[in-house]
Order: sequence, then C-alpha cells, then structure tokens
Amino acid sequence: MDVGHCYLDGNADVVEFCHHDSFHHVLAASTYTLQEGDQPSRSGSISLFNVDLGRVELFCRLKTAGIFDMKWNPVGGNATHPLLAQADADGFLRVHHLKNSINGDALKEVHNQKVSSSMCLCLDWNPSATSISMGLSDGSVSIISLEETKTSILQEWKAHDFEVWAAAFDPDQPHMVYTGSDDCKFKGWDLRNSPSEIAFQNSKAHQMGVCCIAKSPHDPNILFTGSYDESLRIWDVRSISRPVNETSINLGGGVWRIKNHSVVPGLILAACMHNGFAIVKVNGNEVEVVETYNKHDSFAYGADWYRGSIRQLDKEKTIVATCSFYDKLLRVWVPENDII
Repeated sequence: MDVGHCYLDGNADVVEFCHHDSFHHVLAASTYTLQEGDQPSRSGSISLFNVDLGRVELFCRLKTAGIFDMKWNPVGGNATHPLLAQADADGFLRVHHLKNSINGDALKEVHNQKVSSSMCLCLDWNPSATSISMGLSDGSVSIISLEETKTSILQEWKAHDFEVWAAAFDPDQPHMVYTGSDDCKFKGWDLRNSPSEIAFQNSKAHQMGVCCIAKSPHDPNILFTGSYDESLRIWDVRSISRPVNETSINLGGGVWRIKNHSVVPGLILAACMHNGFAIVKVNGNEVEVVETYNKHDSFAYGADWYRGSIRQLDKEKTIVATCSFYDKLLRVWVPENDII
C-alpha cells in the first residue's frame, strides 16, 4: 500500500527515519546534484517529513553541499536528543540537532568538521555516539571524535586503493570498523592501535566493489555486505577472514544499501540500484526474497524502515521509505506481505 510520495529538489540518494522515541515519525531525505560545466558544483539538501499512515508532509528543508550519506545518532548514546550527521562532497562532516519545534528551522548545525580535500562518501556512528567513521573518495578512512562543543580527527589512514563506500562500526565490538571499497576488498580494522591495524582482509568474495556493510542488531556474530556484483552476502564474524564461506543471494541489481529491521531478526531491506527494492528474509543459511517494490523509475539508492510498527486491520504492519536518484522521487509504502 502506498502511503504517499514527494519529488525532492535534487537527485535523491538517502532516506533515514529517526530512531528516537518522540521522533519516529520524522523522515530525513537527502540529495546530491552535480552541476556540470567549467566550474562544476555539487549541491544538496536535507528535507524533513512528518510520516504516518495518512501523510507524507514536508516541514523543513536545508540547503547543503551534495550529500552522499547521512545517519541519525543511535539511541542510548551520550546525546539524548536526535542528531543527524551528513557526509558531503565538500569533504565535511556536519552534524545537525533536531529541535522539538516542527517548523522550517527544525535543524540546527552543531558540528562542522573539515575532514579532507577529498569527498566524504559514507559515515557511521559508534554505539555511544562519541565518534563517527567516514570513508573518503581517495581510499582513506577517518575517525572523528564528537564532544559537546567540539570535534576532532582521532585517526586517519589509507585503507583502500579506490573509493570507500562503506565504513561501519561493529556495535558489539566498538573498537572494530569494517570497510568496503571499489577495489572489491572487504576489510576490518582494530582502532585500539593508532594508526589502526588491519584485523582481516577479504579480496576474493566480492566480484565487484563493496557498497554497504551492516551488522545484525539481533545476532552479534552475523554481518551483511552488499556489492555491485548484485549479491547480498551473510558473514559469520568468527570466521570472517576465510576467502569464501558466506551465504549469498543475487538480487538482480547492485546492492547499494541494506537496512536491518529493528525488531524482526533476519529481515532486511535492500536498495538494488537498477532493480528496485527488495525485502529479504534470512533464516540461518536459508535466504529468500519475500517482497519486491518496483514503483521507482530510476536508480534505487535510499531505503529505510520506520522504527516500530503500526496496526492495520488488526495486523502489525511496518512503513518503508525509499528514494530513487534521477527522478528525484521519495516514496513511503507499507509492504503487502505479512512480514512482521
């Protein structure tokens, strides 16, 4: 069931529902638009929406540099209020505070850190929301410390040969950061050493670039990777260094983003580039696609689950937000199948 849709003011690439209890209805969507010419520019925006079963209502829009990734801070960390971090084409980490007022100035920038002259492509919060990992277009990774009044770069190192599209903390082992790159390599880094030491490297499993990495929030041993080679892979972190011992499923398009459901173990939402969106159920070594969504007409890049569930006709349902790039389209919908 389609809840609603909206055309954004640029090429849509990220959607993120807020994790914090009083703000579950808040959906952030970001854009990245390249203006070509003699002096190319990369512009972007963040749009905030009120979302429920009956509406998708824009209430705030902020002009920014072109955004490649953004994420809300985790619940239970040092910051008790919602913070939205962006990785942008100008090489900055910017962090915005979501205020209680639901109006045009709901976002206030509270941190602004120049990370690199290269573009910042991805980010992830550590579980305590005290630092952020960032992957850069020159193959580097940076770890940025966030304190109440300042930010600082804790570590930076050359991690890959090409663009780093994923740099994810392990929430169960916060000293570990996993990275994936256009060089087809999947690596783990131990932050207890400075500069970070490589904990493992897998250069055989992915046939093309590694786009996304996500740890299971329900099983501390399970981790997922997505790749341009169209496969979603499931890994056991206890034997992750072995060349090929993972389960995989082909989703028919480059797996650009994967999101675990916060409540249902093994339920994954995947953005599959030229093949729309898929909901995948993982049960041990069995993996199956339980639903697909193909109402976008451009590259499927952004996807996220609403935190929690809603009741409809005496059944528990969940809301999904997705966005596609060149048609600038945000869609909010409810899966047809009983998946929760």
